[in-house]
Amino acid sequence: MSSDTMAAPAWHARHADQIKSATEAIARVRHGDRVFIGSNASEPQTLVEALCERKDLIDTEIIHILTLGVATYADPTFGNRFRPNSFFIGANMREAISAGRADYTPIFLSELPSQFREGRTVIDVALITVSPPDEHGYFSYGVSCDVVKSATESAKYVIAEVNQQMPRVLGDNFIHAREIDALVPSDRPILELNLGKGDETSQQIARNISLLIEDGSTLQLGIGDIPDAVLRYLEGFNDLGIHTEMFSDGIIPLVHNGTINNSRKTLHRGKIISSFAMGTRKLYDFVNDNPLVEFHPSEYTNDPFVIAKNDKMIAINGAIEVDITGQVCADSIGTRFYSGIGGQVDFIRGAARSRGGKPIIALPATAKNGSVSRIVPTLKPGAGVVTSRGDVHYVVTEFGTAYLHGKSIRERAMALIQIADPKFRPWLLAEAKERHLVYQDQQEMPFKTPTYPAQFESWFEMRNGNRVFVRPLKLNDESMLREMFYDLSEETVHYRFFHMIKSLPHEKLQEMLRVDYENDMALVVLTDSDADGVMVGIAHYSRNPATNFADAAFLVRDDHQNQGIGTMLINRLAEAARTNGIAGFAADVLLGNQGMMRVFHKCGYHVDSSLEDGIFRLRIPFKSADPA
Repeated sequence: MSSDTMAAPAWHARHADQIKSATEAIARVRHGDRVFIGSNASEPQTLVEALCERKDLIDTEIIHILTLGVATYADPTFGNRFRPNSFFIGANMREAISAGRADYTPIFLSELPSQFREGRTVIDVALITVSPPDEHGYFSYGVSCDVVKSATESAKYVIAEVNQQMPRVLGDNFIHAREIDALVPSDRPILELNLGKGDETSQQIARNISLLIEDGSTLQLGIGDIPDAVLRYLEGFNDLGIHTEMFSDGIIPLVHNGTINNSRKTLHRGKIISSFAMGTRKLYDFVNDNPLVEFHPSEYTNDPFVIAKNDKMIAINGAIEVDITGQVCADSIGTRFYSGIGGQVDFIRGAARSRGGKPIIALPATAKNGSVSRIVPTLKPGAGVVTSRGDVHYVVTEFGTAYLHGKSIRERAMALIQIADPKFRPWLLAEAKERHLVYQDQQEMPFKTPTYPAQFESWFEMRNGNRVFVRPLKLNDESMLREMFYDLSEETVHYRFFHMIKSLPHEKLQEMLRVDYENDMALVVLTDSDADGVMVGIAHYSRNPATNFADAAFLVRDDHQNQGIGTMLINRLAEAARTNGIAGFAADVLLGNQGMMRVFHKCGYHVDSSLEDGIFRLRIPFKSADPA
């Protein structure tokens, strides 16, 4: 017996009649065949190399979703030997598709498997990668179950590259030897994807997304710097779960420290559910034979009805650009196809139907080193809409979060302009006015500081034990401000505005929204930090340049008065004012407004007051004392 035979794994003897060399196995491919190639990091590299060495093939169609390996068959030197058709475009296929040497088929990943199973896309030969078999003859699809399982089970002929280094991943992720026609042994590193730490923009977007996540949420994470950065903001969260299309190395530390434990999932409790993984060898070792992890095919993981069974489902997906009505382009740059539909719509719709779910579209506000806005008046000519206006809920950039679902076009436009890069906001607002999408007298927020001051966001516990969220006013808060006004009692309106007013139309609201976060600043109090929050209070100051004091005013909805909100607001507004170099507050309070007088006198600063014509004139210099 030779040393090579002695070194062969035990399964070689059990399946000797199926074992072939790559050249012998690929000889089965004929002219005109449609050949499926396994996905992502599970691309069968040895089989692809053998296929491309065939000199005699003509008009062979190659189909696949994303693959990490080199797509040699797409090279122009092959002429008409191969015609690739990609259901999701990776970097290795973009040039070929742009040049017309390859095809792109847009389809939801949840629906692609039925194309194979129902014979609408007939597969003659499937080339896949599997792990070594167990003693029962079952091979794992390894790190890519996705559409590989349905393609393999639908193919007329199956060639499996049995890679000694492919991990054995559990779940609905196995194929028996009897379903495979040829086995080609190999022993080569699994393709890896190294994600960096992301730039400052990705980190800020991730921070904004983290504010939408609650303890007990179940997460779906796409590919890229932003989803990976989100994971680094989840330290301190409790009982998070994973139901996703894919994941990478970023989840490993959160599993080890208990942040991700899947204990509160309402579907597959205690399990990480995915259809594939891409990352480093560390990730592949983590998923190997790990009972925590289950891979299922895309028709299951991406089914919106299955996704919706996870309460508090958070879906995070990227975009190339978003127009000011809420249309999301994610698969093309103008007429040039760039990626694919993938699972974005599957998870957006699934999360939208989840109890407490939040579908999120995340993207940097600009491209090309800040020279191009990705929040745009209209999508580029030829750009495709992947996620429609009706499906979009949250859009997040480094400048904040816009909630669009159920909002009018005017409200959507204002919300999206608010989270665009400040230097593009005047252009976006002018374009919106030109199309009559917003009020013709709509004022622009004249930013003197480049970004929304997120440092003034915080939670506050009221005397009754309930929490409210405090943040700076945003230009798109007009509707919430209007709703709060009409919930106020006549007495509260009189105390705030010094006379009785019956309405607060758009023109008046504009004046209250005129803030620049420096000379004019406003903090609002909301019942929650997300789209379900209702405004229950507002505090505003406006600097007088002649005195460097700021006129201050406060308003709290009647049912939230006497809960400590007023005192909290004056202290936090004073903190913002001091940060911006303001010397103190000036305020007028009607004689009968004893509650507001108590708030000012409890602020921790010395208060000078005088009574004139039934109005207390207050002056509160900050240097007089530190706040209590």
